[in-house]
Amino acid sequence: MTPSAPSITTPLIDIREVRKEYDDGPPALVDLSLTVAAGEALAVLGPSGSGKSTLLNLIAGLDRPTGGTVTVDGVRVDRLGETASARYRRERIGMVFQFFNLLDDLTVTDNVLLPAQLVGAGRLQARARAAELLEHLGIARHAQAYPGRLSGGERQRVAVARALMNRPALLLADEPTGALDTASGAEVRELINELNDEGQTILLVTHDLALAGACATRTVELVDGRIARDTPGTRRTRGGSAVAR
Repeated sequence: MTPSAPSITTPLIDIREVRKEYDDGPPALVDLSLTVAAGEALAVLGPSGSGKSTLLNLIAGLDRPTGGTVTVDGVRVDRLGETASARYRRERIGMVFQFFNLLDDLTVTDNVLLPAQLVGAGRLQARARAAELLEHLGIARHAQAYPGRLSGGERQRVAVARALMNRPALLLADEPTGALDTASGAEVRELINELNDEGQTILLVTHDLALAGACATRTVELVDGRIARDTPGTRRTRGGSAVAR
């Protein structure tokens, strides 16, 4: 389950002097530079309008900066065209959203298989990978169920399985507990910690200080498109030692 990682000396995410402007209003990001090492769980915090969603979209290749460079897993994301951006997301990025974005007319297994089908993976290999993920995430018993029959926490686990299907270098999570009740939110927080303990690099975008405190090995706070704070997190591994940055 552990994704492959680039050289230890190379950041997985390397953002340099990025600026993002729109047609009107102040810039969304102002000369922002940020590096994230493989294996980190970075929480990006900030009020509405601080630039969190813009930063996530630039890393995901859903938008381009006005200036500066965005490199993820050795790929210059800011240079990619539309087709190459879609391929980059399929092959290197897993995305988890607040509202799951599952297809209600497909079974759990078929939802999880979608990313593999998009990259043309072999059918037997893809089904074996899906079964492995569902078992690992504790939802194998729901493999043939439809998302509407599951709890919120279970649906988010399905979404995480789908995001991990192609063994992405980076997992992006946009308010992953925002639509969940307290108990389901706690389950998802534990799942994020387990994935990071296994080596998965994770970037969380959230308003939730409790989520950041529980899951992040490092926290960045944005204010008006700039990094106001960049601090080590307090999350500890199951063995009791602090997670290395």
